[in-house]
Amino acid sequence: MSKQIVNPLTSFLPALLFTAGVICSVNPCAAQTLPTGNVTTVCNPMNLDYRFTLDGPSRREAADPTAITFKSEYYLFASRSGGYWHSTDLNHWELIKTDDLPLEDYAPTAVTVGDTVYFMASTTKPGGKIYKSADPKSGKWTVANSDFPFALTDPDLFLDDDGRLYLYYGCSNVQPIYVVELDRKTLMPMGKSTGLFAGNPKTYGWERFGDYNERPEKPWLEGAWMTKYKGTYYLQYASPGTEFKSYSDGLYTSNKPTGPFKLAANNPFSARPEGFIAGAGHSSTFQDRYGNFWRISTMSISVKHRWERRLGLFPAFFGSAGSSYTNTQFGDFPFIIPKKQITSPSELFPGWMLLSYDKPVQVSSALPNHPARQGVDEDIRTYWSAATGGPNEWMQIDLQQPCQINAVQLNFAEEGATLLGRTADIAYRYKLAYSDDNRTWKVLADKSTNQQDAPHDYLTFAKPVQARYLRVTNGHTPSGQFALSDFRVFGKSSEKLPAPVSELSVIRDKTDPCIVTLNWPESMGSTGYNVRYGTAPHQLQHTYQVFGKNTLVIRSLNKDESYYFTIDSFNGRGVTPGPKPQPIP
Repeated sequence: MSKQIVNPLTSFLPALLFTAGVICSVNPCAAQTLPTGNVTTVCNPMNLDYRFTLDGPSRREAADPTAITFKSEYYLFASRSGGYWHSTDLNHWELIKTDDLPLEDYAPTAVTVGDTVYFMASTTKPGGKIYKSADPKSGKWTVANSDFPFALTDPDLFLDDDGRLYLYYGCSNVQPIYVVELDRKTLMPMGKSTGLFAGNPKTYGWERFGDYNERPEKPWLEGAWMTKYKGTYYLQYASPGTEFKSYSDGLYTSNKPTGPFKLAANNPFSARPEGFIAGAGHSSTFQDRYGNFWRISTMSISVKHRWERRLGLFPAFFGSAGSSYTNTQFGDFPFIIPKKQITSPSELFPGWMLLSYDKPVQVSSALPNHPARQGVDEDIRTYWSAATGGPNEWMQIDLQQPCQINAVQLNFAEEGATLLGRTADIAYRYKLAYSDDNRTWKVLADKSTNQQDAPHDYLTFAKPVQARYLRVTNGHTPSGQFALSDFRVFGKSSEKLPAPVSELSVIRDKTDPCIVTLNWPESMGSTGYNVRYGTAPHQLQHTYQVFGKNTLVIRSLNKDESYYFTIDSFNGRGVTPGPKPQPIP
């Protein structure tokens, strides 16, 4: 099956036409030199041992994350995960189980205060607790406040530079985000809570309901998170709903922790509206040991249940209110975890491109509703499923040319699984092989004795291989059928770079300026496109990834802002910059 670009345009409606030229915007993925030396890469969704929920239908879930740095190491808390995770490198995460915390409560928060971590989660009635630990790696916690006076959802504990402690909270399609100061000794509220802001979907398109911001229901504002940088308070919040691809974080700023707050110009602060896995909302922001900012966000699957979710890790950058952003371009491609402070997202891009999209596949068997092609369609919401979970079920990809293989990501879809909670031997076992001619095969990875739960297994190879064919063969599936939401291959092809997109038509809806419609001619040799846009020509920090078409409707703009748009084409070889950005009033 070869790639098809549907509906190539031969003419355009009256609109601004952008002609190809020298690009003047900053492209976070402009550097395409393959990394050398000992580098670590990761790939979203994060490859955590997500717990199966305790209720049916059987599915994994983690969402509403809080990540903190404590003594130069990292701790990650998420809703209803049966524990929390610890890491020293942002790559390998070890689950810590404890009976001391309310791990079945939603949306936990944690904050480092000196040599102690404080923890709190959502509560449905007064009397909730705040916990503390001087050694969170041990799993031992004690109660620091046994009787918090009111119920609250989606708490965020924030310690200011002056030692004052604040609590932000709120999760409603009616009520605003709130803040109240806490007494450092008693951890009790000092005075009444202050409402900060509520939703405004008529003006702010990213707050509109639905996968594509297309529905009229009131959005949920939730998941507040405060970051202070160079004297400015950056208050992040999530909308419109956790189950949507459009789940994103907006940004307000102030010179005081309690406001008043002003909307930042280049909103949303983080969004991943399309790609293999979408969503970048209800996030937490933290700094690594080198001073780099990172965000861990909620990403949507929402197939087996609307709250079937995963976590994603993204780099963030703070500057002025209009230039702060989270980089989600190629947000589910491999990226580097740096061992130094960086200044640009281009330093994180290894240049490993997607090689597997829409390539011909062969399989051992397939269920009628889950055909083979859904294992390479770059959509986590669809998947190939074999007829059984037995050994020797397999999937094979033909890359159609010899390619350099740097990494593989296997996303197990767990069709027909019946598992609930954490049980023994939740581990996939398989063999990964490669071939030049579809006759002689060599082992690329042997995980036939694997004991680790890795539902989004990401494999990198110290010495890249050259191959045209790859095959994964099942050895053991913990429950249900052997199924892959995608068998993803990354590296470099030998083809030419795609042609630049020669023109881009952008029509802004006059009756609803939150909406724009884009059309462009097909780029020869392209696998897909990145539509990049922002409120200044050098700040095109929003990205909409497109496969298999050359038209797009975006409904997430601020109706009161002007924008600049451009479009890049990409394939297995790399990225070709598109037209010079031009303003869309």
